[in-house]
Amino acid sequence: MRTIKIIGMTSFFAFFSQIAYCQSKEKISVAFENKGIVEVLIELENISDYQFYFNKDWFPDSLISKSFTNASIEAILSEILEETSINFFMLNNRVILTKNNAIRDNISLFYYDQKGDEVVPLNDEKAPVLQKEYVNASKVKNVEIFHIGKENKRLSQKAFNISGYIKDAKTKRPIESLVVFIQGTSINTVTNNLGYYNMKVPAGFSILETASMEYGKHKKQIVVYGDGTLSFDLFEEIEELEEIVVESDRDRNIKSANVGVTKVDIEGIKNIPLVLGERDVLKVATTMPGVKTAGEGTLGYNVRGGKVDQNLILFDDAVIYNPSHFFGIFSAINPFATGSVDIYKGSIPAEFGGRLSSVIDISTKEANMKAFSGEGNIGPVTGNLMLEAPIVKDKAAVLIGGRATYSDWVLKTISEESIKNSKASFYDGVIKYNHNINDKNSLQATAYYSKDKFSITSDSVFDYSNRLASIKWHHRFNEKNRASVQLATSQYKFNIIYDGIFNRNFDFGYSIDETQLKLKARYRYNKKHKFTYGLSGKSYVIRPGNIYPIGDKSVIESKTVEKEKGFESAVFISDLFEVNEKLLFDLGFRYSFYAALGPGTQKVYASGVPLSSESVIETKQYKNNEVIKTHGGPEFRFSARYFLSPTLSIKGGYNKTIQYSHLLSSNTTASPIDSWKLSDLNIEPQRAEQYSLGVFKNFDSGVYEASLEGYYKKMNNLLDFKVGAELLLNQDIETELLQGEGKAYGIEFLLKKKKGKFNGWLGYSYSRTLVKLDSEFLTNQVNNGDYFSANQDRPHDVSLISNYKLTKRYSFSLNFNYQSGRPITYPVGKYIYNGSEQLIYSDRNKFRVPDYYRLDLGINIEGNHKNAKLAHSFWNISVYNVLGRNNPLSVFFVNENGEVKGYKSSVFAIPVPTITYNFKF
Repeated sequence: MRTIKIIGMTSFFAFFSQIAYCQSKEKISVAFENKGIVEVLIELENISDYQFYFNKDWFPDSLISKSFTNASIEAILSEILEETSINFFMLNNRVILTKNNAIRDNISLFYYDQKGDEVVPLNDEKAPVLQKEYVNASKVKNVEIFHIGKENKRLSQKAFNISGYIKDAKTKRPIESLVVFIQGTSINTVTNNLGYYNMKVPAGFSILETASMEYGKHKKQIVVYGDGTLSFDLFEEIEELEEIVVESDRDRNIKSANVGVTKVDIEGIKNIPLVLGERDVLKVATTMPGVKTAGEGTLGYNVRGGKVDQNLILFDDAVIYNPSHFFGIFSAINPFATGSVDIYKGSIPAEFGGRLSSVIDISTKEANMKAFSGEGNIGPVTGNLMLEAPIVKDKAAVLIGGRATYSDWVLKTISEESIKNSKASFYDGVIKYNHNINDKNSLQATAYYSKDKFSITSDSVFDYSNRLASIKWHHRFNEKNRASVQLATSQYKFNIIYDGIFNRNFDFGYSIDETQLKLKARYRYNKKHKFTYGLSGKSYVIRPGNIYPIGDKSVIESKTVEKEKGFESAVFISDLFEVNEKLLFDLGFRYSFYAALGPGTQKVYASGVPLSSESVIETKQYKNNEVIKTHGGPEFRFSARYFLSPTLSIKGGYNKTIQYSHLLSSNTTASPIDSWKLSDLNIEPQRAEQYSLGVFKNFDSGVYEASLEGYYKKMNNLLDFKVGAELLLNQDIETELLQGEGKAYGIEFLLKKKKGKFNGWLGYSYSRTLVKLDSEFLTNQVNNGDYFSANQDRPHDVSLISNYKLTKRYSFSLNFNYQSGRPITYPVGKYIYNGSEQLIYSDRNKFRVPDYYRLDLGINIEGNHKNAKLAHSFWNISVYNVLGRNNPLSVFFVNENGEVKGYKSSVFAIPVPTITYNFKF
């Protein structure tokens, strides 16, 4: 094996680009069995009169098994080098191999072999391909030149696909949403969540550039000969970390086709004052227009007028049914382990289904593959720690996060006996494993568990928990095709143990399990069309409840409601279609199919009369996995963007969605003991259509973002309940239910400032949500069958989040929120019956509780910014509800000794100061 040295020029490339070409005539026969290319070349040199000149580091590790009979050296080399980026040139009895470029002739050069035995002059007449571009590139100092693809002398193609992965040089995490572009052209793209990019680049010399606030600007000179790959790492620029929003997100709000999409800034939430100093990604989401809650201490989220059960909340692709601790005061999502949160409230991608209103897609961080690191905090009621460690450096790593409350210890320090003997605790934990198998394959697996346990009274213990796990395999077939397979399983359950008086001691339990297998693929057909397609299957198993007596003296009888089973499947396809530079379409189609399955018992009711035990005409028994009833239909997803100017765009969208599960709750707000019900023979799936239109504008080079969006949503088969409905342990639950229609509409305004010492956002929405429960039967009508305000109808919503950075270490934060009071049914009269006062109530939800408003203030104090420190830390001092506003959560009435009295309940009716210590290493 030989290598080449060059006299008169310092570049290896320049020599190879200027040597004359000649043909080979010698014929040989040879066979190779599992040999590397270097071994093959050496063997060819030994059995022929040719000498080979090459660099052994150019060749892949693949093995060759081929045989040749009476073949020329040229033919043999052409075949064994076909799948590589290596070209070759033959001059007399010398074979000179080059990487990427093909050798041309023209300029006189001298070269000699490694030992310096001989010097050969070269005099040819053709200039090297790309020589001009290469010479221009060489004039730019301190910038490395990368050669991509394999040059073909006869190829006339003018542009080629280049792709690759871009990672953090220190942590080896993929860099998501990084802008990659070709300098001086309109060619650009953005990396995905794996740090992968793909774009078409002109042949020849170009400057590839990346830009972001977090990683700065980087240039790479490239010479493109053909399709190929270029992967590289970038170092984070520490001096830019004070910015909340990275530059890679710039203009995304006006460029994408999606309308009604919110991305939560994970890094920025650390400066937002929240209750008891807890970072909470989902609480921050509720400060965005269109996302609301029923109030403090309540579960779930209402998105654009939808009910709590109409939101699909995903945690690394697995469904989490109750993402709350302490009955909604805290989120069950560990903020330090969270990598991204995307909320789709308008344009829901076709790959997602099973919910009407929104998708909240939460992804955990990619574990640090370079070095051991961690992050955590210590607050007044909780402690939180997240650790990352490489298992195989630069290839595999694990992330472990855990959080727990020490509220039990706090309660025991209180002198009040009733509080001292109560219990309230929660914890959650997450573990994630990432493995980059090679450039084409990667694997990630996540497991999560959370549990809450309460004993507010001495005679009962209540607990609920979430368990989920997911595994995903990514594969890249080539520059245009990639796919993933994911398997996820989830469980939510609650349990109540009562041990009190009157011999009514019992143990009650409920659970819902879900398992999904999903295949998703992406195909980049060309610059104008990017397809996403796939299929999924999901199984449900609900155990609606079982109750058992505790002790021999308990009068409670054992009872178990038979379980429910269902299977939901879907196929989907979408096309991101770029018509021209101004017009972009995102066209999606999903067809979902659902089957309610046995074993089970279903009652058939007479038509023309209300559902009741008296109207049953038949009882059907179904065997295990026997189909009870099927539902399904097409779901269309459409959105479009049109540029009115480079900084102003208009977007529109249409969504049609179907939901096959329902949340059963007779309360005005959701609670942990609410249960789920699958569609079956007597309960139809929920359906919705939403139209949306928005205008999006950026000012001052992206420093300011503004948007104004409007929407109208029509819903059918919404589930509601008769007055006094019994939901738990009811075998004939359909007799207690009503299904009606609803509509929601509104406008949403958002103004953001993303840079500078003062930053934050102002959001306002005006929205209405109305429900209609009409029937030919008066007993099944509510409010005479007219539209009335839904429980989640809160017309006005204002949020102001701001942060002022006084210095690099000191900043001040403000969080203000105002909402209209939610609807409520008040008594409008009373009468005396058997000597006791009884109430006459108004139409349902005719009145409202008082309006809600709250102001929170915070001070953030960071430690010094020295690099050589064991850990970087900062303190957060905040006051929640500075004004001490007694915001009522609910108003209720009770009959005490024959007299009706009204009460209101509230959470955090006084200012709540908090000091939290945060650290990172």
